[in-house]
Amino acid sequence: MLAFNRTNLQPAVFLLLGIPGLESAHVWISIPFCLVYLLSIMGNVALLLIVKTDLKLHEPMYFFLCMLSVADLMLTSSTLPKILSLFWFNDREIYFEACLTQMYLIHSLSTMESGFILAMAFDRYVAICHPLRHSTILTPTVIAVLGLVIVFRGSVLLSPHPFLLRWLSYCKSNVISHTYCEFMALIKLVCTETKIRRAYSLIVAFLTGGLDFILIICSYVLILITVFNLPSKVARRKTLSTCVSHVWVILVFYTPAFFSFLTHRFGHHIASHVHIFIANIYLLVPPMMNPIIYGVKTKRIREKFFMFLTVKCF
Repeated sequence: MLAFNRTNLQPAVFLLLGIPGLESAHVWISIPFCLVYLLSIMGNVALLLIVKTDLKLHEPMYFFLCMLSVADLMLTSSTLPKILSLFWFNDREIYFEACLTQMYLIHSLSTMESGFILAMAFDRYVAICHPLRHSTILTPTVIAVLGLVIVFRGSVLLSPHPFLLRWLSYCKSNVISHTYCEFMALIKLVCTETKIRRAYSLIVAFLTGGLDFILIICSYVLILITVFNLPSKVARRKTLSTCVSHVWVILVFYTPAFFSFLTHRFGHHIASHVHIFIANIYLLVPPMMNPIIYGVKTKRIREKFFMFLTVKCF
Protein backbone atom coordinates (compact mmCIF):
# COMPACT_ATOMS: atom_id res chain seq x y z
CA MET A 1 0.00 0.00 0.00
CA LEU A 2 1.39 3.37 -0.98
CA ALA A 3 1.68 6.11 1.62
CA PHE A 4 -0.53 9.21 1.40
CA ASN A 5 -0.41 12.52 3.23
CA ARG A 6 -3.64 12.38 5.23
CA THR A 7 -4.33 16.13 5.19
CA ASN A 8 -4.52 16.58 1.45
CA LEU A 9 -4.17 13.09 0.01
CA GLN A 10 -0.84 13.56 -1.72
CA PRO A 11 0.73 10.25 -2.76
CA ALA A 12 4.30 9.57 -1.70
CA VAL A 13 4.84 8.12 -5.18
CA PHE A 14 3.06 8.03 -8.50
CA LEU A 15 2.90 4.94 -10.71
CA LEU A 16 3.65 5.46 -14.40
CA LEU A 17 1.46 3.18 -16.48
CA GLY A 18 3.49 3.52 -19.67
CA ILE A 19 1.44 3.01 -22.83
CA PRO A 20 -2.01 1.69 -21.81
CA GLY A 21 -2.99 -1.50 -23.59
CA LEU A 22 0.53 -2.12 -24.87
CA GLU A 23 2.24 -3.09 -21.61
CA SER A 24 3.19 -6.49 -23.01
CA ALA A 25 5.03 -4.80 -25.89
CA HIS A 26 7.01 -2.35 -23.75
CA VAL A 27 10.30 -4.20 -24.26
CA TRP A 28 9.91 -4.12 -28.03
CA ILE A 29 8.82 -0.49 -28.02
CA SER A 30 11.90 0.36 -25.96
CA ILE A 31 14.25 -0.67 -28.82
CA PRO A 32 13.44 2.27 -31.17
CA PHE A 33 13.15 4.56 -28.14
CA CYS A 34 16.66 3.63 -27.04
CA LEU A 35 18.12 3.96 -30.55
CA VAL A 36 16.55 7.39 -31.05
CA TYR A 37 17.82 8.50 -27.63
CA LEU A 38 21.38 7.40 -28.45
CA LEU A 39 21.22 9.11 -31.85
CA SER A 40 19.96 12.28 -30.17
CA ILE A 41 22.84 12.35 -27.72
CA MET A 42 25.51 11.56 -30.33
CA GLY A 43 24.08 13.96 -32.92
CA ASN A 44 23.70 16.93 -30.59
CA VAL A 45 27.07 16.42 -28.89
CA ALA A 46 28.74 16.13 -32.31
CA LEU A 47 26.96 19.29 -33.47
CA LEU A 48 28.14 21.22 -30.41
CA LEU A 49 31.74 20.06 -30.92
CA ILE A 50 31.69 20.88 -34.64
CA VAL A 51 30.37 24.41 -34.13
CA LYS A 52 32.80 24.99 -31.26
CA THR A 53 35.87 23.94 -33.27
CA ASP A 54 34.97 25.47 -36.66
CA LEU A 55 35.36 29.25 -36.59
CA LYS A 56 33.48 29.58 -39.89
CA LEU A 57 30.36 28.32 -38.11
CA HIS A 58 30.57 31.01 -35.43
CA GLU A 59 27.48 32.74 -36.78
CA PRO A 60 24.18 33.67 -35.04
CA MET A 61 22.20 30.81 -36.65
CA TYR A 62 24.62 28.17 -35.38
CA PHE A 63 24.93 29.75 -31.93
CA PHE A 64 21.15 29.55 -31.59
CA LEU A 65 21.29 25.99 -32.96
CA CYS A 66 23.79 25.10 -30.23
CA MET A 67 21.45 26.54 -27.59
CA LEU A 68 18.66 24.40 -29.06
CA SER A 69 20.93 21.33 -28.91
CA VAL A 70 21.72 21.93 -25.22
CA ALA A 71 17.98 22.21 -24.46
CA ASP A 72 17.36 19.01 -26.48
CA LEU A 73 20.01 17.12 -24.52
CA MET A 74 18.58 18.26 -21.19
CA LEU A 75 15.00 17.47 -22.24
CA THR A 76 15.69 13.93 -23.44
CA SER A 77 17.96 13.17 -20.48
CA SER A 78 15.28 14.25 -18.01
CA THR A 79 12.73 11.81 -19.45
CA LEU A 80 14.18 8.94 -21.50
CA PRO A 81 16.21 7.19 -18.76
CA LYS A 82 13.07 6.83 -16.64
CA ILE A 83 10.98 5.75 -19.65
CA LEU A 84 13.54 3.07 -20.56
CA SER A 85 13.67 1.93 -16.94
CA LEU A 86 9.88 1.59 -17.02
CA PHE A 87 9.97 -0.42 -20.27
CA TRP A 88 12.89 -2.67 -19.34
CA PHE A 89 12.46 -3.28 -15.61
CA ASN A 90 8.81 -2.33 -15.02
CA ASP A 91 10.12 0.46 -12.77
CA ARG A 92 6.85 2.32 -12.51
CA GLU A 93 7.36 4.27 -9.30
CA ILE A 94 8.36 7.93 -9.34
CA TYR A 95 8.45 10.02 -6.17
CA PHE A 96 5.98 12.88 -5.91
CA GLU A 97 8.68 15.58 -5.80
CA ALA A 98 10.62 13.91 -8.65
CA CYS A 99 7.45 13.84 -10.74
CA LEU A 100 6.86 17.57 -10.22
CA THR A 101 10.51 18.26 -11.07
CA GLN A 102 10.31 16.22 -14.26
CA MET A 103 7.10 18.00 -15.25
CA TYR A 104 8.72 21.40 -14.73
CA LEU A 105 11.80 20.46 -16.76
CA ILE A 106 9.73 19.09 -19.64
CA HIS A 107 7.55 22.18 -19.95
CA SER A 108 10.24 24.79 -19.28
CA LEU A 109 12.79 23.21 -21.65
CA SER A 110 10.13 22.81 -24.36
CA THR A 111 9.36 26.51 -23.96
CA MET A 112 13.06 27.32 -24.32
CA GLU A 113 13.26 25.20 -27.48
CA SER A 114 10.38 27.16 -28.97
CA GLY A 115 12.17 30.40 -28.09
CA PHE A 116 15.43 29.29 -29.72
CA ILE A 117 13.56 28.33 -32.91
CA LEU A 118 11.99 31.80 -32.90
CA ALA A 119 15.46 33.35 -32.47
CA MET A 120 16.66 31.35 -35.49
CA ALA A 121 13.69 32.69 -37.48
CA PHE A 122 14.66 36.23 -36.45
CA ASP A 123 18.20 35.54 -37.67
CA ARG A 124 16.87 34.40 -41.07
CA TYR A 125 14.65 37.48 -41.27
CA VAL A 126 17.54 39.87 -40.60
CA ALA A 127 19.92 37.97 -42.91
CA ILE A 128 17.49 38.10 -45.86
CA CYS A 129 15.53 41.32 -45.31
CA HIS A 130 18.38 43.44 -43.89
CA PRO A 131 21.59 41.68 -45.04
CA LEU A 132 23.84 44.74 -44.73
CA ARG A 133 22.85 45.21 -41.08
CA HIS A 134 22.99 41.55 -40.06
CA SER A 135 26.35 41.73 -38.29
CA THR A 136 25.49 45.01 -36.56
CA ILE A 137 22.07 43.84 -35.34
CA LEU A 138 23.00 40.32 -34.21
CA THR A 139 26.20 41.07 -32.34
CA PRO A 140 27.63 38.53 -29.85
CA THR A 141 26.17 40.60 -27.01
CA VAL A 142 22.69 40.61 -28.58
CA ILE A 143 22.90 36.84 -29.18
CA ALA A 144 23.87 36.24 -25.53
CA VAL A 145 21.09 38.52 -24.26
CA LEU A 146 18.49 36.81 -26.47
CA GLY A 147 19.63 33.41 -25.19
CA LEU A 148 19.38 34.54 -21.57
CA VAL A 149 15.94 36.08 -22.12
CA ILE A 150 14.67 32.84 -23.66
CA VAL A 151 16.05 30.78 -20.76
CA PHE A 152 14.64 33.27 -18.22
CA ARG A 153 11.21 33.22 -19.89
CA GLY A 154 11.04 29.42 -19.87
CA SER A 155 12.25 29.20 -16.27
CA VAL A 156 10.00 31.90 -14.79
CA LEU A 157 6.72 31.43 -16.67
CA LEU A 158 6.72 27.69 -15.99
CA SER A 159 7.95 27.91 -12.38
CA PRO A 160 4.38 28.18 -10.92
CA HIS A 161 3.39 24.83 -12.47
CA PRO A 162 4.88 22.60 -9.73
CA PHE A 163 3.35 24.84 -7.03
CA LEU A 164 -0.04 24.79 -8.75
CA LEU A 165 -0.02 21.00 -8.31
CA ARG A 166 1.97 20.70 -5.08
CA TRP A 167 -0.84 21.26 -2.57
CA LEU A 168 -3.74 19.59 -4.36
CA SER A 169 -5.53 16.42 -3.27
CA TYR A 170 -4.96 13.41 -5.52
CA CYS A 171 -7.89 11.32 -4.32
CA LYS A 172 -8.81 9.79 -7.70
CA SER A 173 -5.69 7.71 -8.20
CA ASN A 174 -1.90 7.76 -8.04
CA VAL A 175 -1.57 6.01 -11.42
CA ILE A 176 -0.43 8.25 -14.29
CA SER A 177 -1.56 6.90 -17.66
CA HIS A 178 1.58 8.09 -19.37
CA THR A 179 5.28 7.35 -19.74
CA TYR A 180 6.33 10.54 -17.94
CA CYS A 181 4.93 13.30 -15.73
CA GLU A 182 3.25 16.24 -17.41
CA PHE A 183 0.85 18.92 -16.25
CA MET A 184 -2.36 17.66 -17.87
CA ALA A 185 -1.70 14.03 -16.95
CA LEU A 186 -1.30 15.01 -13.29
CA ILE A 187 -4.19 17.44 -13.07
CA LYS A 188 -6.59 14.72 -14.27
CA LEU A 189 -5.91 12.88 -10.99
CA VAL A 190 -7.01 15.82 -8.85
CA CYS A 191 -10.45 15.71 -7.21
CA THR A 192 -10.79 19.46 -6.51
CA GLU A 193 -11.63 22.37 -8.83
CA THR A 194 -8.79 23.05 -11.30
CA LYS A 195 -10.26 25.58 -13.77
CA ILE A 196 -7.91 28.40 -12.72
CA ARG A 197 -4.86 26.15 -12.92
CA ARG A 198 -5.88 24.81 -16.32
CA ALA A 199 -6.52 28.36 -17.53
CA TYR A 200 -3.07 29.49 -16.37
CA SER A 201 -1.44 26.55 -18.17
CA LEU A 202 -3.39 27.38 -21.35
CA ILE A 203 -2.45 31.08 -21.18
CA VAL A 204 1.24 30.27 -20.66
CA ALA A 205 1.15 27.81 -23.58
CA PHE A 206 -0.28 30.51 -25.84
CA LEU A 207 2.13 33.23 -24.63
CA THR A 208 5.10 30.96 -25.32
CA GLY A 209 4.68 28.31 -28.01
CA GLY A 210 1.58 29.86 -29.59
CA LEU A 211 2.97 33.39 -29.77
CA ASP A 212 6.36 32.09 -30.93
CA PHE A 213 4.70 30.22 -33.79
CA ILE A 214 2.73 33.31 -34.84
CA LEU A 215 5.92 35.43 -34.86
CA ILE A 216 7.74 32.75 -36.86
CA ILE A 217 4.95 32.78 -39.45
CA CYS A 218 5.12 36.60 -39.61
CA SER A 219 8.89 36.50 -40.11
CA TYR A 220 8.57 34.05 -42.99
CA VAL A 221 5.82 36.11 -44.62
CA LEU A 222 8.23 39.09 -44.62
CA ILE A 223 11.02 36.83 -45.90
CA LEU A 224 8.86 35.58 -48.79
CA ILE A 225 7.85 39.14 -49.71
CA THR A 226 11.53 40.11 -49.86
CA VAL A 227 12.51 36.98 -51.80
CA PHE A 228 9.80 37.39 -54.45
CA ASN A 229 10.99 40.95 -55.04
CA LEU A 230 14.46 39.72 -55.99
CA PRO A 231 15.27 40.25 -59.70
CA SER A 232 16.20 36.69 -60.76
CA LYS A 233 14.97 33.15 -60.17
CA VAL A 234 18.50 32.04 -59.28
CA ALA A 235 18.73 34.66 -56.54
CA ARG A 236 15.30 33.70 -55.20
CA ARG A 237 16.16 30.00 -55.19
CA LYS A 238 19.52 30.57 -53.52
CA THR A 239 18.02 32.81 -50.84
CA LEU A 240 15.19 30.40 -50.06
CA SER A 241 17.65 27.50 -49.80
CA THR A 242 19.19 29.16 -46.73
CA CYS A 243 15.84 28.73 -44.94
CA VAL A 244 15.13 25.10 -45.81
CA SER A 245 16.86 23.59 -42.78
CA HIS A 246 15.11 25.94 -40.38
CA VAL A 247 11.70 25.29 -41.95
CA TRP A 248 12.19 21.55 -41.44
CA VAL A 249 13.15 22.14 -37.79
CA ILE A 250 9.96 24.21 -37.32
CA LEU A 251 7.78 21.46 -38.82
CA VAL A 252 9.46 18.68 -36.82
CA PHE A 253 9.06 20.60 -33.55
CA TYR A 254 5.62 22.21 -33.82
CA THR A 255 3.63 19.47 -35.59
CA PRO A 256 3.76 16.86 -32.77
CA ALA A 257 3.76 19.63 -30.13
CA PHE A 258 0.47 21.13 -31.30
CA PHE A 259 -1.08 17.71 -31.89
CA SER A 260 -0.13 16.58 -28.37
CA PHE A 261 -1.38 19.84 -26.83
CA LEU A 262 -4.73 19.80 -28.65
CA THR A 263 -5.49 16.11 -28.11
CA HIS A 264 -4.74 16.38 -24.38
CA ARG A 265 -7.27 19.19 -23.97
CA PHE A 266 -9.86 18.55 -26.67
CA GLY A 267 -9.27 15.07 -28.16
CA HIS A 268 -11.33 13.12 -25.67
CA HIS A 269 -12.30 10.49 -28.27
CA ILE A 270 -8.73 9.76 -29.40
CA ALA A 271 -7.32 6.49 -28.07
CA SER A 272 -4.96 7.06 -25.15
CA HIS A 273 -2.12 5.04 -26.67
CA VAL A 274 -2.23 7.25 -29.80
CA HIS A 275 -1.90 10.40 -27.72
CA ILE A 276 0.93 8.94 -25.66
CA PHE A 277 2.82 7.85 -28.79
CA ILE A 278 2.54 11.39 -30.17
CA ALA A 279 3.64 12.85 -26.83
CA ASN A 280 6.72 10.62 -26.87
CA ILE A 281 7.46 11.48 -30.50
CA TYR A 282 7.40 15.14 -29.42
CA LEU A 283 10.18 14.40 -26.91
CA LEU A 284 12.18 11.96 -29.05
CA VAL A 285 12.09 12.97 -32.69
CA PRO A 286 12.97 16.72 -32.74
CA PRO A 287 16.19 16.28 -30.67
CA MET A 288 17.27 13.50 -33.04
CA MET A 289 16.26 15.25 -36.26
CA ASN A 290 17.68 18.74 -35.61
CA PRO A 291 21.38 17.77 -35.97
CA ILE A 292 20.52 15.45 -38.88
CA ILE A 293 18.67 18.22 -40.74
CA TYR A 294 21.51 20.69 -40.34
CA GLY A 295 24.09 17.99 -41.01
CA VAL A 296 22.47 17.14 -44.35
CA LYS A 297 21.79 20.72 -45.41
CA THR A 298 25.01 22.40 -44.17
CA LYS A 299 28.13 21.38 -46.06
CA ARG A 300 30.57 22.52 -43.34
CA ILE A 301 28.79 20.49 -40.66
CA ARG A 302 28.53 17.45 -42.94
CA GLU A 303 32.24 17.54 -43.81
CA LYS A 304 33.29 17.99 -40.19
CA PHE A 305 31.05 15.14 -39.09
CA PHE A 306 32.53 12.73 -41.63
CA MET A 307 36.02 13.93 -40.69
CA PHE A 308 35.19 13.23 -37.04
CA LEU A 309 34.00 9.70 -37.90
CA THR A 310 37.14 9.04 -39.99
CA VAL A 311 39.42 10.09 -37.12
CA LYS A 312 37.49 7.91 -34.67
CA CYS A 313 37.58 4.89 -36.98
CA PHE A 314 41.29 5.10 -37.76
